[in-house]
Amino acid sequence: MTYPLGHLVAVGGAEDKGTDLEKGILQRNRLNFFELGILKNIVSLIGSAGPHVEVITTASSIPDEVAQNYKDAFEKLGCMNVGHLRIRNREDAGLPEYIERLNACNCIMFSGGNQLRLSSIFGGTNFLDVLKHRYNEGNFLIAGTSAGAMAMSNTMIYEGNAAIANLKGEVKITTGLGLMQNVIIDTHFDKRGRFNRLAQAVAAQPGAIGIGLGEDTGIIVSEGHVLRAIGSGSVVIIDGKNIEYNNIADIDFGKPISVENIIVHIMSKGDEYDLETRKFEGAEILINDED
Repeated sequence: MTYPLGHLVAVGGAEDKGTDLEKGILQRNRLNFFELGILKNIVSLIGSAGPHVEVITTASSIPDEVAQNYKDAFEKLGCMNVGHLRIRNREDAGLPEYIERLNACNCIMFSGGNQLRLSSIFGGTNFLDVLKHRYNEGNFLIAGTSAGAMAMSNTMIYEGNAAIANLKGEVKITTGLGLMQNVIIDTHFDKRGRFNRLAQAVAAQPGAIGIGLGEDTGIIVSEGHVLRAIGSGSVVIIDGKNIEYNNIADIDFGKPISVENIIVHIMSKGDEYDLETRKFEGAEILINDED
């Protein structure tokens, strides 16, 4: 099997000041997330001197403010060549200038906002084809936070009230960008109480592995299947492969679902999980194996 040569970094949110900006709060000087090291992980993975980063703010309703915030943050870590691909519609996605800049950069950073904007604007475009080619064929990094992380999977949650996510039909699913296969990513996982939301998505597609990312927390994906937790919070893995009783196909919409034998793992910084073998490796075990 051929594995991608690039890396993905999916982040659960909060670090992305786009979330605060959407509420009208500009916090350019509050870069706790960056200081805690998630952005440093992104920069270190790029692996080149003077890296060229392009920020994509398609998901955001205030793209210019969000882009400037990321530029400021990257510059704090010495990345001075940071551009903004201001893609607002499918026509923008096809502009030759943006394709050229995608081919020239070392890293793409997707901001937060509305993940349905990402799938509806980039789906089926040459831009997405080039993005996937660069990720699969070379040392290229794609990072995304909040909506930018959720859109990475082939199956994407685009709506679902966490308070009633145990009821059939309350979790809405569509096709994402397809950078990762057979996974479903959810973000702001702990703070917004989204366990039931992700569990329903996995119950509907038990072959997929649910990945719940807490705020100020993320995963580095290597070779397309090895996940390593980074940041200060938890990553929750929901594995539906061994589900036995599952009533989601038989009950009416609006009724509570019942699911038996879901497997759950909770990862913290340094822990790893292999999507192919479905095996968890704790950070202490990994350190001991190296001794």
